[in-house]
Amino acid sequence: MARIAHAGFLHETNTFAPIKAGWEDFVRAEGFPGLTQGQEILKLFPPINIGTGGFIQEARVLGHDLAPIAWSAAVPSSYVTEAAFERMAALTLAGLAAAEPFDAVYLDLHGAMVTEHLEDGEGAFIARVRAAIGERPLVVSLDLHSNTTEAMVDLSDGLIAYRTYPHVDMAETGRRTARYLDRLLRQGRRPAKARRALPFLMPLTGMCTMVEPMAGVYRRLEELEREPGVLHVSFTPGFPPADIRDCGPAVVAYGDSQAAAGRAAEALAAHILEREAAFEVPLLPPGQAVAKALRSNALKPFVLADVQDNSGAGATSDTTGLLRALVAAGVDRAVVGILTDAEAARRAHAAGQGAELELSLGGKLFAGDPPFRGRFRVAALSDGQFLCTGPFYGGNRASLGPTALLTHGGVSVVVSGGRMQAADQAIFRHLGVEPSAQRILGLKSSVHFRADFTDLAEEILLVEAPGAFVDRPALLPYRNLRPGVRLGPNGPMSRG
Repeated sequence: MARIAHAGFLHETNTFAPIKAGWEDFVRAEGFPGLTQGQEILKLFPPINIGTGGFIQEARVLGHDLAPIAWSAAVPSSYVTEAAFERMAALTLAGLAAAEPFDAVYLDLHGAMVTEHLEDGEGAFIARVRAAIGERPLVVSLDLHSNTTEAMVDLSDGLIAYRTYPHVDMAETGRRTARYLDRLLRQGRRPAKARRALPFLMPLTGMCTMVEPMAGVYRRLEELEREPGVLHVSFTPGFPPADIRDCGPAVVAYGDSQAAAGRAAEALAAHILEREAAFEVPLLPPGQAVAKALRSNALKPFVLADVQDNSGAGATSDTTGLLRALVAAGVDRAVVGILTDAEAARRAHAAGQGAELELSLGGKLFAGDPPFRGRFRVAALSDGQFLCTGPFYGGNRASLGPTALLTHGGVSVVVSGGRMQAADQAIFRHLGVEPSAQRILGLKSSVHFRADFTDLAEEILLVEAPGAFVDRPALLPYRNLRPGVRLGPNGPMSRG
C-alpha cells in the first residue's frame, strides 16, 4: 500500500475571451464544485463524474491511502489572474508539505490553463510540485482539450487524458490514472515517453468522439495500447482559442522502451494526419438553421447548438443571435438556455412569477452582439440549485444563483447569473420545461450537449451566431502560436 497525495486545479483558458478568472471564480461553485479542501474531497467527489472522484474510488480498491489537499475549478474564460494561480499553487505546496510522508502525487488538471504571467499554466504548476516532491512518481489526469506541452510531459511520469467528447469518462479517466500509477509503484521504474505535436488546429466541433473521424482515432489508440511494450497512449486534440506557442493536438505515449513509446506515438499521429480534412464541420447562420427546423414535420425537437456562445469554451453565454432568429421566425415551443444575465434574473425574481417586464436581455458581457430588447413574461423562478442527471454533469449539483424562465411569444429563455453550458436536461426540467416537448431547443454548448440530448433530437444543427468562442481557428488573430501550424484542417499557415 502506498500513500498518495492529490490535488486539483482546472481551467480552460480562451485567451480571446473578455472575462478573466480570479480567485473568487475558483472558490465559487457553478456547474462543478468550488474550492474543496482536505477530507471533504473524499466525501464530495467519489459520486461525481470528475477525475478526482474516479481516482479516489479506484485508489481505494487498490488499497492505497489517500492524502487529499485541495481541488478547485473555474468556468472557462479568459486568462487566470496571477493572484489566483499563485494562491492555489501556494495552497497546494503547503498541503504537500503538511501531508508528508507520502509515496506519490496525483494531480487533476485540465491542460489548457493560461495565466496573466504564464503561457503554460499546467507546466508551471507541475514544475512547482515536482520541485517539492523530488523523484517520487507524479501522474496527472487531463481534459481531452489539453494543449499538452513538452514541459508537462517532461516533468510528470504519466499524462492520462479523457477519451470522450462529450466528456462522459472523466471519472473513468481518474480510475485509469490510479491503475497506471499503481503499476508504476509496483514496477519501481519510470516509463519511456514520446510526444508528437500535430501541425494543424482542429475546430472544437470536429472533436466529437461520438462520430467519425474522432471515434476512429480512439479505436486506433486502444489498438496501439495492446501492442507489446506500450503502457499507455493519450491523444489531446487541444483547445484552439488559446494563443500560446504549443496550442494544438498532441499524442503522448508511454512504454517499457523508448522504441515502443515512439512507435505508438508515430502511428497514432500518422492516423490522424491522414484524416485531417474530415475534422472540418460546417456551421449554419441562425436564420438558416431556424428555417430548416421549421420546414420539418418531425415530432421530435430540433437541437440548434449555439456553439460560439458556449461558456464551456470561455464564451460569455450572453449573446442573443439565436434568440433573435427564433423570435423573428415566430417559432412556437422553442427554448434557449442558458443565457447569463444576473440583472435580468434579479428583476424577474423581484417582479415575481406571472409578471411582465420590459428587458434589455443579454449583450452585457460580450461587445460583439447587442442585447435583445422586448417584453417578457416571468414563467418560472428558481434559486439555480438543482441536481444534474445527464452523463456529462451527472452527480454535480448546479449552483447558478437566481434563475428565471422568461417567455417572449412562443420562445422561452432560461436566464441566470451563473454560467453553465446547456449540457444537462435538468437545466430545463427544474423550471418545469420538458425538453422533449419542444419544437426547437437552442443550447449554448458546442459538443457536450450531445451526451444528454442526442437521443431526443430529430436532428442537430450547429449554429454560427456571434460569441466570444470562435470555432474557426483561421478567424482568430494568433500572435504567439509557433510558425508552420495550419489554422484549421488544411487551413492557412500560422506565421508565428
